Amino acid sequence: MVGTDGTDETGSTDGPAREPGRRRGQGELEAVVLEALHGAGEPVTAAWVRERLGGGLAYTTVVTILTRLLAKQAVTRRKSGRSFLWSPAADPAGLAANRMRQVLDGQSDRGTVLTRFVSGLSDDDERLLRRLLRRTTREGTRARGAEPEGD
Repeated sequence: MVGTDGTDETGSTDGPAREPGRRRGQGELEAVVLEALHGAGEPVTAAWVRERLGGGLAYTTVVTILTRLLAKQAVTRRKSGRSFLWSPAADPAGLAANRMRQVLDGQSDRGTVLTRFVSGLSDDDERLLRRLLRRTTREGTRARGAEPEGD
């Protein structure tokens, strides 16, 4: 809960407020860490991430979260001296697209999965998807030097 001075119960002004005594789930922690990395605008250390999140997490917890995000290809790291500098692998939309692709890649019946995905879209999202597919098809056809069919 955010107090009148703009801080949460830990005294931090950073990150989403949460109920006192409630532990954050793994997905929630990953989202908060990714948000901090996106806000940094440049590669940062795990210590910087920990401080940005208000210091309420153990350093080892932050490193564990970053390592899990690395395994999910959501972040990248490079060695800098004795530590690593961490960066998001893509912007939030790119990360969401990567997660969707990874889920699809893990399925043996891609056609059924895609059919069910599309059938669950709102009318607006379905129209958007159709428009994007038409544009992508036209661009791909032009890149190969042929005229698009049906245009």
